[in-house]
Amino acid sequence: MTAAGAAPARSAAALLAWGIALPAAAGAAAVLGFAPFHAWPVPLASLAVLFIAWSRSGSPLQAAISGFAFGLGLNLAGVSWVYVSLHEFGHMPAALAAVATFLFCAYLALFPAAAGWLSHRFPVAGSRRLLAAMPAAFVLLEWVRGWLFTGFPWLAIGYSQAPASPLAGFAPVLGAYGVSLAAAFAAALLAAFAAGPPWSRRRAALAGVIVALLGAGAALKLVAWTSPAGPAVPVALLQGNVPQHLKWREEVRNRTLRDYHARAVRSPARVVVLPETALPAFLDQLPPGYLESLREHAQAAGKDVLIGSVERRFTGERFDYWNSVVRVGAGGDQSYRKRHLVPFGEFIPPGFGWILAVLKIPLTDFARGDAVQPPMAAGGTSFAVAICYEDIFGEEVIAALPQAGVLLNVSNDAWFGESLAADQHLQFSQMRALETGRWMVRATNTGVTAAIDEKGRVVARLPQFTAGELMANPVPHAGATPFVRWGNLAALALAGAALAWAGLRRRPGR
Repeated sequence: MTAAGAAPARSAAALLAWGIALPAAAGAAAVLGFAPFHAWPVPLASLAVLFIAWSRSGSPLQAAISGFAFGLGLNLAGVSWVYVSLHEFGHMPAALAAVATFLFCAYLALFPAAAGWLSHRFPVAGSRRLLAAMPAAFVLLEWVRGWLFTGFPWLAIGYSQAPASPLAGFAPVLGAYGVSLAAAFAAALLAAFAAGPPWSRRRAALAGVIVALLGAGAALKLVAWTSPAGPAVPVALLQGNVPQHLKWREEVRNRTLRDYHARAVRSPARVVVLPETALPAFLDQLPPGYLESLREHAQAAGKDVLIGSVERRFTGERFDYWNSVVRVGAGGDQSYRKRHLVPFGEFIPPGFGWILAVLKIPLTDFARGDAVQPPMAAGGTSFAVAICYEDIFGEEVIAALPQAGVLLNVSNDAWFGESLAADQHLQFSQMRALETGRWMVRATNTGVTAAIDEKGRVVARLPQFTAGELMANPVPHAGATPFVRWGNLAALALAGAALAWAGLRRRPGR
């Protein structure tokens, strides 16, 4: 091969490596920053690789391809548990479930692709594009992913920093997307540091900014944003460990009802919490006297039992169903109805009715609960309730604050089998605790049932796939963190300001 022919070959190889292969590998490696691995520096390095790839891109299209490769690597490695839900529990044929999972991950990869394209549409290059446009575009598209088509903010980069990273200190101020922005800025600094000449002043300055950023986050972690508002509340979190594929069988259903009733009656806690849809029956179709027995016991014992169940009401033409948490006991009856439903799991989007022919999931026509619902009073305090993946939407959890003293999540992650999903979900709950300065208690069917303090630390948990009862003593907190007051607005304003600065043209001669 001649020298002239070798150059295009090397160029094509470099384009393949930096444009596709390295970003894809970096995206897959970023999963190590999330639970259960918690290697929080890895996503920073992964994003740095992506930003270097974007810097080397010759066009917005090349940057978009690199962003797509990064997103595909991240989601195929970290969200492939969707296949388990579709195939093992939704009974979708294996090949079709694999294709559906790949297409879902490819959809999620469109957002970093759009961020790469956007960052190259600015008229500036060099440090302003790297240090401002790229981090801001990445986080803004991450935010769009969190609400478009009802939203799927799973594996937003900020979550990888909870709770151990110094950057997690930004959570009470800026929320998860603010932590994403800090992580993306740190990654851009790393990329600029890697590209600079050795032992230069510029490198020293970049290192200094990285240290300052981490130091600022560490200092914020020392701030007590909220304060205790009363004594600890004894709470029993029940984990039934009922296999999803057996849950609705008659013999299993009867045993499940007996076990939960017995555990609720035996528990000395002031608040007993059952997981999402723990009782495998409509609330109005429970065995005669079942609910009344629990109610009378709880009232006599001075405690409250919070039950994950399905409520229904006949409207004259059809039944409306709600995925609910129902309180019985000392405080009387109260319901919280899930308001952020899971597409294809709890409702079928318009135009997708055909999917019911291949996806055999019961109750895919839930109604939405009211957008604004009061906290649930129990045990002398109040709980901000979130059902299942509602607690990955931080801007919705804060709707019950600052009135609520404790956060509560009930879930059924049995849908995801023995995958990364349950541990990832636990980490997202840790972010909610950090953002709000409040304890989070979680009752799940197969795990992870846990208690998380106001600093996002897991103080107690049950092993997965075991039946048991976790006794926790969450301390109610009062007050509002900056994030509770302004939600995502501050993080979005910072990202928007960074994009605006990146888009400013330099004056001639400056």
